[in-house]
Amino acid sequence: LALAAQRAGVPFAPVSPAYSLVSTDFAKLRHIFDLLTPGMVFVADGGPFRAALEAVAPAGLPVVTARDPLPGALSFDDMLATTTTEAVERAHAAISGDTVAKFLFTSGSTGMPKAVVNTHRMITCNQAMIAHALAFLQDEPPVLVDWLPWNHTAGGNHNFGIVIHNGGSLYIDDGQPTPQGIAKTLRNLKEIAPTLYFNVPKGYEMLAEQLGRDDALRENFFSRVQLLQYAGAGLSQHVWDTLQRLSVQTTGQRIMIITGYGSTETAPFAFTTTWPVDRPGEVGLPAPGLELKLVPNAEKLELRLRGPNITPGYWRQDDKTAECFDEEGFYRIGDALRFLDPDDVNRGFQFDGRVSEDFKLSTGTWVNMAGVRGAIVRAFAPYVRDAVLTGLDRNHIGALLFLDVEAARKLAPDLSTAGEAELASNPALLAAFQERLDALAAESTGSSTFVARAIVLDRPASIDSGELTDKGSINQRAVMAARAELVEDLYAEPSPSHVLVARRPQR
Repeated sequence: LALAAQRAGVPFAPVSPAYSLVSTDFAKLRHIFDLLTPGMVFVADGGPFRAALEAVAPAGLPVVTARDPLPGALSFDDMLATTTTEAVERAHAAISGDTVAKFLFTSGSTGMPKAVVNTHRMITCNQAMIAHALAFLQDEPPVLVDWLPWNHTAGGNHNFGIVIHNGGSLYIDDGQPTPQGIAKTLRNLKEIAPTLYFNVPKGYEMLAEQLGRDDALRENFFSRVQLLQYAGAGLSQHVWDTLQRLSVQTTGQRIMIITGYGSTETAPFAFTTTWPVDRPGEVGLPAPGLELKLVPNAEKLELRLRGPNITPGYWRQDDKTAECFDEEGFYRIGDALRFLDPDDVNRGFQFDGRVSEDFKLSTGTWVNMAGVRGAIVRAFAPYVRDAVLTGLDRNHIGALLFLDVEAARKLAPDLSTAGEAELASNPALLAAFQERLDALAAESTGSSTFVARAIVLDRPASIDSGELTDKGSINQRAVMAARAELVEDLYAEPSPSHVLVARRPQR
């Protein structure tokens, strides 16, 4: 259906299932319907989406289902049986580079999701950029085993586009990087050997553990894969090292591991390394045809981009569009980069965090949020999935820690079925976390890196309260707003009993 829409020049918008199946108030889904005013809605399986559609879809809006039909819905099979007319070819001939191909929604990490306009020029130019950077894709048709959802730019533009552009094969992985979903992914990877593989860092962490246990899986996975790419967050060094060790064990050679850098607004490919690197976080050099500008911002270099793969803006939100472009038409992506080697630009760039997320302590000291947050996750790996930093205009840095429940349960035999509330108050877990907080404190170089206090959170982030985006990332501001009392506990005197206080070694 998506390809048919593109063929006929009809804009379409894949929407995150979480807004229908996880959310209970459907606020973001209602916002999307109001913004797009769609002419038709498609759901593969009608039943699970019935409540959401009844809550937000206008009366009389055509609904199409492929399976489990809803009352009054059109059948996708009937649509497929429709005889094509010359109108399709006339519509196709009218398409230009500026024609809107699709809308992809931002994650809503800073408010309601925005509809990013994706033109045909953006999508096609971006695939040409990828083919230039990853030239091996043209040597043989690529084979992907991929779970990344098509309502995100990585799965729906980058990966799906690679298969289409290079005449490859896409095996849709029905698994996910979760304790419940990983088994399906492992089954699929035993059956199909990919030539390149994409995943998020958590997915690689779970996969690396299984590759080390299952010889048949490891042999098949590494049999013809030429490249591993991660995106969405930083890959832990221990996961990186494990994947390299297993590759050498299986093939006698190290595997290329790279990260892609970009956003929904860049279609998404913008930067990558095309050479082997030894550590996570290097984003390489910009794609051919893409201009970049580095603007001093506080203590960082803010990145701005201009090129044929950059969105013209946000649908029906001219104010948001104006905010995101500077006077020269460069897109303000909101991130900072730094030179890997200031004397040699060819070595590429290192990601240096979000410009808007950094903050000052009451002393005027800047805190590099991405750097400190990454250090916390590494120090508490694998038991902490994410951390929210506090400290704006305060005397010290505090942290709210979101547990990786499955990993945390392995800390003690009696925790095998514990929920987050029980885990967060467990003495064995708190003792282990105290040790790691103290170790992190010993490595700090000053107040800008010293995490003085931390709280282990006893409930997961909520999508309805805005704490969690549909991509599974944490909205820092929303978490602090929803848990304001806990934020205050990080600065209370004396410190409450549920707050871990870092002990720095005597020097």
